[in-house]
Amino acid sequence: MIEARFGHVNLVARDWRALASFYEHVFGCVPVPPERDYAGPELERGTGVKGSTVKGVHLRLPGHGPDGPTLEIYSYSITAEGVRPEVNRPGFGHVAFAVPDVRSASDEVLAAGGSILGEIVTLTTATGARVTWCYTRDPEENIIELQSWSTEK
Repeated sequence: MIEARFGHVNLVARDWRALASFYEHVFGCVPVPPERDYAGPELERGTGVKGSTVKGVHLRLPGHGPDGPTLEIYSYSITAEGVRPEVNRPGFGHVAFAVPDVRSASDEVLAAGGSILGEIVTLTTATGARVTWCYTRDPEENIIELQSWSTEK
């Protein structure tokens, strides 16, 4: 087994500044300087994208302290068109945030330019814990799960 520690998750954005602002204002993510601005042969060899540059930022995710994992948001100068993320498409599906109140958090996502995907529901696990959750989308349509856990029965 490889000795490993989780580092970051990457979102490729059309507008990295606007998307980073969304995650900062809605979820309290904090920028980790410096802003990234990469170009040149090493970037081209590493990404396999000839002639592209990359700009962006890392945002410290909330709840894990100053050394916690980050959300890396980058924009490429050369982009490939993709398909809209869907909750059931194979591959990375969504990022999840634990929140005190799912309804209030989903209202904030909407107010900040996001959208709702599905309804707010509550499920009971096999251990009796209850989770209230819903899927939302950020302004670039990436999927975000909002969840609130309770052990009350």
